[in-house]
This record gives sequence, C-alpha cells and structure tokens, in this order.
Amino acid sequence: MNDEQLADTEGASGPAGRSAVVVGGGLAGVTAALALADAGVRVTLLEGRPRLGGLAFSFQRGELTVDNGQHVYLRCCTAYRWFLDRIEGAALAPLQNRLDVPVVDLAKPEGRRLGRLRRDALPVPLHLGRSLAAYPHLSLAERAGVGRAALALKGLDLADPALDATDFGSWLTAHGQSARAVEALWDLVGVATLNAVAGDSSLALAAMVFKTGLLSDPGAADIGWAHVPLGELHDRLARKALDSTGVRTEVRSRVTSISTDENGTWSVQVPGETLRADTVVLAVPQREAYDLLPDGALDDARRLLEIGVAPILNVHVVYDRKVLDKPFFAALGTPVQWVFDRTHASGLRTGQYLALSQSAAQDEIDTPVAELRERYLPELEKLLPGTRGAEVRDFFVTRERTATFAPAPGVGRLRPGARTKAPGLYLAGAWTATGWPATMESAVRSGVSAADAALSALGRPRPSRLFAFEEAA
Repeated sequence: MNDEQLADTEGASGPAGRSAVVVGGGLAGVTAALALADAGVRVTLLEGRPRLGGLAFSFQRGELTVDNGQHVYLRCCTAYRWFLDRIEGAALAPLQNRLDVPVVDLAKPEGRRLGRLRRDALPVPLHLGRSLAAYPHLSLAERAGVGRAALALKGLDLADPALDATDFGSWLTAHGQSARAVEALWDLVGVATLNAVAGDSSLALAAMVFKTGLLSDPGAADIGWAHVPLGELHDRLARKALDSTGVRTEVRSRVTSISTDENGTWSVQVPGETLRADTVVLAVPQREAYDLLPDGALDDARRLLEIGVAPILNVHVVYDRKVLDKPFFAALGTPVQWVFDRTHASGLRTGQYLALSQSAAQDEIDTPVAELRERYLPELEKLLPGTRGAEVRDFFVTRERTATFAPAPGVGRLRPGARTKAPGLYLAGAWTATGWPATMESAVRSGVSAADAALSALGRPRPSRLFAFEEAA
C-alpha cells in the first residue's frame, strides 16, 4: 500500500464519509466487509494469508485442486445461503432436493449394511417418521426411544442458560438413549456438526443443532456442498464481490496492533503502514483477537483463552477407478465417519478421489501418515468392495488442529457478542455469540452482527438485502 492509498483511507473518515478496517479474510470478515461496503462505508480488508476463505480453502496438489476439509451446509443455514447468493455462487454449491443420507454399518453382514436417513414431504416431525421407523441400525425399542427424546428436545428452551452448563450425553442418557442410539444417530449427526461427541458437547449447542436442523421445518436438514473447490467460492468469487463493492482487499497483510486516539479514530498497524478508520472489525480466531484487543475492550478478555479448540482430520485417497457410486455416505462400526466423492470438484480426469472427514479427531490429529494409511485403507476395503482390486494412486492427509472452537459445556458464557466496550471496535468469527456451533453459518452470522452494530454506531442504514436471510429464518 502506498502513501497515496493511505491518505485516501484517512480521507474517508469524518463528516464526508465513514471508513472501516476489517481484520481477517475468512467468511466472517468477508461478510462484514461486504455488509459495510453495501451501506456506503469505505472498507479495507486485511488478511495475513495469501488468500481469502479462512479455514475453508483449497490448494493444489499435482493435478488436483484439494479442499483442506469437506464442508457442508444445511437448508436451515440461511445466512450462509445469503452469502452464496451475495457472491453469486449458489449454483456452485447446490442443496439436495430432499434429505437423504446413506449410512453403512460395517458390523453387519454384506448385503444388510445399508440404511438411510431421509425425509418425506410431511410436516414436522412426521417428515422423518417413516425413515426412523425403517432405520435398520437401531432396534424397534431404540427407534421408539429416539422419537420420545426428539420430542423432549423440541420442548427445550434454547434461551435457558442451564442448558449450556449440561452436557448432551448426560441428557440423552437421562432420556433413555442407549449407547447404540447415541452412536448410530445422535453422534452420527452431532459429531459432524458440533465437532464433539455427545458427552463433550454443550446441551445448548446440541439442542440448537437438532431443533433447527431436524425439528423446525421439513426441509431444514437438506444438505448442500460445493461442487467446485472451496477456493472458487470463498476466495475467487468472494474477492470479485468485494472488488465490485469497492472494498480494498490486502492479503499477506498481518496486523500487528490496533489502537485508538483521543478523537476515537482507530489506527491499525501492519508492517510498514498505519491505516486509520472510524471502525475496526476483528474477524480473527479468538486467541489472535485476545492478542490484538486493547485494554478494557472486554470485561474479562482472558475468557477468550478459555474457549477450547477441536481438531478435524481429513484423509484423502485417489483410486485408479470408480469405487463409490454415491456422492457421500456415513459409516458406523468403523473409524471412518463420512466419505465424500471429490472427483469432479478436484478436476481429476481418471479414477476417483475420496475424502474422509474425521471430526473430533483429538486421538489422530498427530498420527503419522503411514499409520493412517495402514488404518484407513483396510477400512475402506471393508466398506467399499470396489476398492479391493483398485490401485491407490495417492494417499495424503490434511490436518486442522484448531478447526473449530470446542462446544464444551459452559462455552456459551465465554463467547462474546459483536460489541466491545471500545467505541468503534467489533468482534466477528464463528466463535462469537451467534448461538450456533462453529460452522460456516456461524461465521457469516457473526459478520452480519458486527456490521449491523457498526452501522448503527455510524448512523448508516442497514442494507435491506443484507438482512433478508433473517426474514427467511
């Protein structure tokens, strides 16, 4: 950034206009920047990495374009769906017409392993009734028990602070759920959405996931995923949208400090430069936010350091032939959790590329690749008969050690809102108090909340299209 650009940033503040600096180019930061720019605020977006997208990104490995991890969203994720529309990427990440999840139980004999979780065109909760009644991975008594627990879950008040202090596993046990029911249903969904098993999850967050995804609207849990590399959405199209709105985007620009003067103007330091603005949005991970927050911005900033993190491991396997005829499936009775076909999205021309998404991977996140290969290839051979004569052309792993915040009981009291005690300074990120677990939906919602708070303080009107998803919700 040259001196002329810096002066232009300074000139945006004052009566003639308003300026903002957004620190962090993940989904939260991009959302905040777009929302502020749509309201007429002059925005500079700073990202330390060489790309946008945060922890939902792509990279090249030979001829493959690889996502660092498999990311999905649900029809109830109205904010992320708004984001896709805003960057003109919705057609590249379509939703299922109707929820349909193949579930393979490796403990059963071949030919009897496949079950499905799918919905009918009926009102809640009847939309899942037939699927649950026929779900072969639970006994008749367990299926009936799941129905009773679901109704009890539907009756919980998400605003009750006591829910955050309770773990979901204990609640399930108290409501008659067997270990098998937890494994074959509650954790099948919960581990993928919460990144923790039921016993390690806040009841408040778990109840929010199941009430919103499965018990709010018949189509709420329909699954969507990117049919292109994530970088196409969260970097290229996001940057195009930012550019078209007038946002100046600077990558490889790591912020070293932020401060405010006696007039309330913020100074944002990057190596060799100082940017000044009326508003700053910190859209970075909680520990980085802690390092940048000025004294007194939060009542107890050290609480940010108490928000734990949880890892996700992704195992990537390229075969010389097609071995899976479904876009994805979930698995039971095996270390394998969810398997996705990434062949087309990666650009692979021959063979098939599968990605295994392994959430709550604390026990495996540092396991050597050779050991993971010895563990997972035989499991895939048991799950997918077509792999038994196939050649493995490539095997590699991606590791996100701090993929999400840990949704542990009590985390709700640690998550701050968008506003700080420092006028003009706001927080965004999936870890802030959105009411959602650490998902793409939570990240986008946090960016909207930060922008909304900033626009209110700046006296700027809310762009109506920004908040359309609230009406949809």
